[in-house]
Amino acid sequence: MLQGFLNTETALPIEAGENPDVLFDLGLLFASGRGAPVDLVAAHKWFNLAALKGRADAIELRREVAAQMSAEDIAAAQREARAWITSH
Repeated sequence: MLQGFLNTETALPIEAGENPDVLFDLGLLFASGRGAPVDLVAAHKWFNLAALKGRADAIELRREVAAQMSAEDIAAAQREARAWITSH
């Protein structure tokens, strides 16, 4: 188990673009607050990307996260997902 705080700004990049499981795991990380602070915008983004890459179970988790978010936060998560796709 990861102890402490995961600094996602300085962490080394992972080639997640080809692996929906990595994207899904990032969604779980940010949704649960285990190893990083809870960040529903980030969780929604990663679940959205995992779903786009074929992880069907990410759809339900994205829906659960979205139920706890404002419309503005959902829009921000969608913008972040589009930006990630563009840059990867």
